[in-house]
Amino acid sequence: MEPSQSEMNILSNGKNDHDDDTCLPSKTPLNEEQNGPEGFRFEDPDGGLESEEFLPSGNGKKAIRFTDFEGKTSFGMSIFNLGNAIMGSGILGLAYAMANTGILLFLFLLTAVAALSAYSIHLLLKAAGIVGIRAYEQLGYRAFGTPGKMAAGIAITLQNIGAMSSYLYIVKSELPLVIQAFLKEDPNSDLWYLNGNYLVIIVSACVILPLSLMKQLGYLGYTSGFSLSCMVFFLTAVIFKKFQTPCPFEEYSVNSTAAHHSPNVSNHIQEYIAGGVTEEDDSHCGPRMITLNSQTAYTIPILAFAFVCHPEVLPIYTELRNPSKKKMQKVSNISILVMYTMYFLAALFGYLTFYDKVEPELLHTYSRIDPYDTLILCVRVAVLTAVTLTVPIVLFPVRRAILQMLFPTKPFSWLRHVLIALVLLFFINMLVIFAPNILGIFGVIGATSAPCLIFIFPAVFYIRIVPKEDEPMSSVPKIVAVCFAALGVSFMEKASFCDAGSLKKQSHSWRNTSPAVSLLK
Repeated sequence: MEPSQSEMNILSNGKNDHDDDTCLPSKTPLNEEQNGPEGFRFEDPDGGLESEEFLPSGNGKKAIRFTDFEGKTSFGMSIFNLGNAIMGSGILGLAYAMANTGILLFLFLLTAVAALSAYSIHLLLKAAGIVGIRAYEQLGYRAFGTPGKMAAGIAITLQNIGAMSSYLYIVKSELPLVIQAFLKEDPNSDLWYLNGNYLVIIVSACVILPLSLMKQLGYLGYTSGFSLSCMVFFLTAVIFKKFQTPCPFEEYSVNSTAAHHSPNVSNHIQEYIAGGVTEEDDSHCGPRMITLNSQTAYTIPILAFAFVCHPEVLPIYTELRNPSKKKMQKVSNISILVMYTMYFLAALFGYLTFYDKVEPELLHTYSRIDPYDTLILCVRVAVLTAVTLTVPIVLFPVRRAILQMLFPTKPFSWLRHVLIALVLLFFINMLVIFAPNILGIFGVIGATSAPCLIFIFPAVFYIRIVPKEDEPMSSVPKIVAVCFAALGVSFMEKASFCDAGSLKKQSHSWRNTSPAVSLLK
């Protein structure tokens, strides 16, 4: 029987990286218990394909699988979702990264990382198009069997659980302080709505959980658009504050009562408050093009992982309307370009506001001028909103990885869909509430899993999946892919060292470096 036009579109990504070519392997009947009485699968004599997707059935209809449905997400919504997956709280530390690299070196590194991320996505999409698979874990299975699938699934799970934990810890630590500042509440009061543990549970139950229960990732396009608009507001405020903040800036003056309640203010800040602004401070009010110091090495991983979105690429590709490799690559390129522009502008204007005095978390530096500044408080709310709305986007690939590892042949089940989301959010909330220091461990894990997902896995999957008849190992694309994987190994080593070296400082950056935090406690 000839495949229908819709089936041809679904498997439009064939060999030789041409979007219009169609590669339809032969079909053989599949066990009725797996795909139903009319199910078919790719012929796989070597057992390389454990659970294929997007496959037509014998009656002209596709066999329903838990990830198998017609993509309905528009091009614009896909950009919003991928952009939201890229954008994270790391944007708050880019000004600090620029202060320790210089404007030109920062621009070079950011451009290189953006280009490498786009190339990495190209490798993923090309490998997915050749075998007709749009699941990261199944690409691992196709390349290396069960070990490849488990490695990809575990890396995605650890990476994204660590990201979700860090986002919710930001909510736990920052939301009470913002509420205190807006309501002018006593910092020592025991009001329940100033307790971060209660607030993180409420936010998880009322906002994150309902969004995580959506059946398809494409439905989150609207919340992703709103999340990105919050970050645009943050960027606008940073640019505005550049022209409102003098350099050197004057520290916020606190009275003796406030000082009595702020024993945790750092010595550096206390020195500024006690001594005021000196003439020496004028020396730092100038940009540097290239900077090399002891902190430069620690800022490189921040830039290297600024465009981590690879676990979300294939799920978004799955749900894209009229999908093709060329179209998804365009979605990726636009998302990366938009985030690249926002990253650079936020880093540039944040750096040009405070220069060498910028702190690892940009908003904390503004709080040294006035912790009750209404605009900055609104920006904090916007950043908290953006972080909160990013959690469901990050949760989807984790749930998908768990389903691929544990239930690869099962049809979609609302019970499993809901239970996995509930268990994940419960587990993450318990980590955030009772073991906040575990975030440091996740930082080290992220330093190993992120290079795997960005550099190593896409390259090695591409090398293994692309037939040698089409691209021998001596071909330029394969050689470039090998170099790309080697670069990932190098990044993993450096990132692990840097993350371990600055683990304590990073794990407390939101909690201990802010004068607003100390003044409001």
